[in-house]
Amino acid sequence: MIETVQSKHGISIRLTDERWEHIITEHGELSESRVAVLQVIRDPERILAGGNGERMAIREIEPDKWLVVVYREGERDGFIITAFWTRRYRSLERREVIWSL
Repeated sequence: MIETVQSKHGISIRLTDERWEHIITEHGELSESRVAVLQVIRDPERILAGGNGERMAIREIEPDKWLVVVYREGERDGFIITAFWTRRYRSLERREVIWSL
């Protein structure tokens, strides 16, 4: 199954079953968070630049705990690469801000 959401730039971003399996294999704590992962793309607090052209949508879900969703965005569509929880917000602050509330 493929689910899609619109990014802040109006681009359809897809989450495939293959990518979801990768995410929960590497980050099992996200196994019940598929809806939250999609929501972060749709409604992030910030979008940061990744290291190789990818984007990082972030949102604080709990106090001092952020959900980071890494994705690629092309001219017409895009896809989620991975997602993870972090408490290391300072490491995220060093990245270029592409979009912010």
